[in-house]
Amino acid sequence: MSNGGYRGDRREAHRQIANQDRLERLGEAVKRHTGGGSRPARHSRRTWIRRGVITVGLVLVLVVGGVIGDYYYLGSLVNRQKIGNLQSGGSAENILLIGSTTRCGLKIQNKAYGLCSQGITGVNSDIDMILHLDPATGSVSLLSVPRDLFVPNARIIGANKIDAALYQGPSQLVAAIEEDFAIPINHYVELNFDTFANVVNALGGVSMDFPVPIYDQESGLNIERPGCYLLNGVRALEVVRSRHLQIQPDASNHQPSTWPKEGLSDLARIRRTHEFLRVLSAKVSARGIGDPLTDQSIATAVLPDLTVDNGFSESTMVNLAKSFAHTNIANVLQLTYPIVTVETGSYLYKGYYYGDVEFPVQPNGTQTIDQILGISSSTNAFTGAALPSPSSFTISIRNATGITNQAAIVARELGAKGFRVSSTGDKAPVGKVGETVVWYGGPRPPVNGNWTSPSLAAAQAVLAQLQGPAILGYNPAEVTPGASVTVQTGTGLTMKTASRTSTTSTSKHESSSTSTTVYDPPGVKSNSSFSAPSLVNQALEPYDPRACNAAGTGAATTSALK
Repeated sequence: MSNGGYRGDRREAHRQIANQDRLERLGEAVKRHTGGGSRPARHSRRTWIRRGVITVGLVLVLVVGGVIGDYYYLGSLVNRQKIGNLQSGGSAENILLIGSTTRCGLKIQNKAYGLCSQGITGVNSDIDMILHLDPATGSVSLLSVPRDLFVPNARIIGANKIDAALYQGPSQLVAAIEEDFAIPINHYVELNFDTFANVVNALGGVSMDFPVPIYDQESGLNIERPGCYLLNGVRALEVVRSRHLQIQPDASNHQPSTWPKEGLSDLARIRRTHEFLRVLSAKVSARGIGDPLTDQSIATAVLPDLTVDNGFSESTMVNLAKSFAHTNIANVLQLTYPIVTVETGSYLYKGYYYGDVEFPVQPNGTQTIDQILGISSSTNAFTGAALPSPSSFTISIRNATGITNQAAIVARELGAKGFRVSSTGDKAPVGKVGETVVWYGGPRPPVNGNWTSPSLAAAQAVLAQLQGPAILGYNPAEVTPGASVTVQTGTGLTMKTASRTSTTSTSKHESSSTSTTVYDPPGVKSNSSFSAPSLVNQALEPYDPRACNAAGTGAATTSALK
């Protein structure tokens, strides 16, 4: 993370910008508040205009950090960093929002987060979200990517959980999202624990209703009695970072260590984070951001700990602000990339143990991305053109499961769909359970410049025909010579049929209250190694914290966690 501040171009000083009168009032108010009355008023106005940057240009970018509204920030406080592999083409914007777990990067160490001096030095992405903004249609959508999702290009050297990509830098994380999910990323925004906590504190805390007592030893969350609590920044972090939640089974049990544990921590935390963002947005809306001193207090609390790519200019933010000034997070589509959990304990892959992992599941995964991006299943998200026809390129099939004749069966079924299969063969399995990878080659996303990859487009066309745990993967060495794409078959792979019937499926980690109609591929449904596919739009569980006054509960703040 870069610590260098951005000061802007002095030539911007005289440029007329949107809501200039409001920014001038902010400058005047701060000048009076800080006792700077002797400075000429005209010079003061120019200084504030030069440094101003409107955050609603980010719309939901800072929602992750706890801020939403149409007011100006101080652009000079933002940390800007050179990030590679970002795209500039297209009318829509895809912004990668990251919540970093860095402790060593914090200006002031905090025991509540874990101390760098005590060896907590890992740098992962606790939160991975893609914010999609389309100025042409005014649509806003948000996709959360589970942090334990196992993908081929998380690291430069190969597969890992997606949250581990950040350890090798923001550029690597951007590349992993583009290479494995085929989602073009235009901008990068990273916040840390301090950013999040400071915003909540600047707003005077956020109130949430806790229907039942809950406890998480690792995050520090400890709610002993039901009620509506006022959370400060640190306590709010305990809520959104909770991955090992325990729920009181009955009112007579006051020993949290004996309470039953919630299943599938990764998706549960995303569910609670989405709810927190809705509550936070309502708090900001109710507070009525617009007072100059309030604006300044929030801005100075957020921006010093916020990092964005150095191409995310103030003018870009202002233009986005004009398009999305009236966005309400309550109306924003918030989805979670669907996964299946691997029921094998610590996942063993090529001789290494990776702990609990999740696999992407198709066709649910590609359909969710298409919905977030607002495109059809046959559209290339990088270029807007149609994906290539099956007969326009060649593919090879490599059986990596040990199942007899699997490569030949897959080749026959893809051939029936019009694909030209050049060869089949076998490959040593990577483990007892493996995901299908559609490998492609060609150049990687350029450090600077837009990525146009015919090989990626061909791989997307193949992935669209697969069902089960499957994903894209970039590695020219894995592609059979003479082929454009190589399908490395995995556990539970089946082919997409011309017509299929959705089945009502309740995931093992979901209660019946949140069941919905999802497609459970045959190869997943019949394999005990996998859970049922997760839901892309999760409803709150009865024990989840939520907005006060929800369902007639928490009518007033009864307690405070400060």
